[in-house]
Amino acid sequence: MNCEECTGFLHDYLAGELPDKQQRIFEGHLSLCPQCVVYLESYRKTLALGALVAEEPAEPIPEALVHAILAARTV
Repeated sequence: MNCEECTGFLHDYLAGELPDKQQRIFEGHLSLCPQCVVYLESYRKTLALGALVAEEPAEPIPEALVHAILAARTV
């Protein structure tokens, strides 16, 4: 497995959905490639941050701001 192939398995690996044989090959590549380990950790953190953002409800936009933006658009 090379680095490019490795990136194609990141999501399934983190989701625990890789078949055993592919997981062993993937982890074998990680054991030899510190760059892919860094990339995997970055990918893991990105997914975690994305999940946090998705959980937080957005605050409602103040009516006055909406009216001000709409008024500025017509000028």
